Amino acid sequence: MIAVDTNILVRYAVNDDPIQSQQAKAVLKNTESIFVSKTTLLEFEWVLRSAYRLTRESILHSILTICGLPNLTVENAWQVAQACELYSKGFDFADALHYYSANTSVEKFYTFDEKFIKSGKLLHLKISKPDRILD
Repeated sequence: MIAVDTNILVRYAVNDDPIQSQQAKAVLKNTESIFVSKTTLLEFEWVLRSAYRLTRESILHSILTICGLPNLTVENAWQVAQACELYSKGFDFADALHYYSANTSVEKFYTFDEKFIKSGKLLHLKISKPDRILD
């Protein structure tokens, strides 16, 4: 098994460098077993959004296409799938991934991010602002 960095995924998805894009495609198509970490996907979404200014729909399509490659193993694939579902509903990808990375073992997820809280409440997620001040 090999692992790949974000830039391999970016070259594969955006095809903006003829040589590196072909190399990235060769790695992803011709390697028997590939591991992709959640942090690589987190950075991948950020690069496509901030550097390439791709739409949410294009980014989600790219993430799902890569995660769907038959030779690819995604770290905590269930968490990534759940984060993609929230992302498709308007959540920030990083927030969604943070939430589902913690969700199986916590009672509540605290944040000061009002948009995250509001979006979470619409979907009945356990996200809130801390309600206590230390004495």
